[in-house]
Amino acid sequence: MAKNENRNFVNMRCTVCGSELRPTSKNKKNNPERLELKKYCPKCRQSVIAKEKK
Repeated sequence: MAKNENRNFVNMRCTVCGSELRPTSKNKKNNPERLELKKYCPKCRQSVIAKEKK
């Protein structure tokens, strides 16, 4: 099985309530900047923009 060393897991943080969401994988070679995705937050009970946590 091929090992992909460019892809790693990052934790996401909700921009509304600040809670941590499920980890997401990203390719650090193609996307060196911080990731922003629209994800579901169970605490807010809605889809919100989540930013990559440091």
